[in-house]
Amino acid sequence: MKLHNIADNPGARQQRTRIGRGIGSGKGKTGGRGGKGQTARSGVRIKGFEGGQMPLHRRLPKRGFRNTAFARRLNEINIGDVQDAIDAGKLDAKAAVDSGAMIKAGLMRRAKGGVKLLGNGEIKSKVDFAVWLASKSAIAAVEKAGGSVKILAPKKEEETDEPRGKNKRKALEAAKGGGKPKGGKSAKAADSVEPPAAADKPSEPAAGKTDA
Repeated sequence: MKLHNIADNPGARQQRTRIGRGIGSGKGKTGGRGGKGQTARSGVRIKGFEGGQMPLHRRLPKRGFRNTAFARRLNEINIGDVQDAIDAGKLDAKAAVDSGAMIKAGLMRRAKGGVKLLGNGEIKSKVDFAVWLASKSAIAAVEKAGGSVKILAPKKEEETDEPRGKNKRKALEAAKGGGKPKGGKSAKAADSVEPPAAADKPSEPAAGKTDA
């Protein structure tokens, strides 16, 4: 075995199809692009175009729910920016630092939905923050410098295994005994049905048999 004898598996390496090299290759003349026009050029993006009428993806109604319009927009402020404002005399480290103090210091233009404190940079001053949210690294850095971080956002409710919504209503109905059986009749109606009465007439002998 020598280097010039080594070969790949059969079919692993295939030659590139050489288009536009005569009709005998099967990809001659137009090279598999059909006729002239837009589709014969590169960079064509006409999928979904319906000749100018309203395309299907815009005719269909939008379904589902997105929280984009109701999402809370926060100002992200790093602790390094706060320290720079303190060093420049724009921010008083002895007073509580909230969104109003940050606006006066020029750290942001407007309050929006609140402030999220991030841990990029270094803080040396002892500062008491009152912000909507804060990252773990920011809280650790502020507490290490002797300050504190008050989170204004309400705490999320702990998830439980108790049923909610429609399942909760079904569970309450089942506990009260108000559930209906699968047959569609209520439990009282099912209990009121009496078994069929036995026939008063004696059973007739089978055909073809007589008494001895």
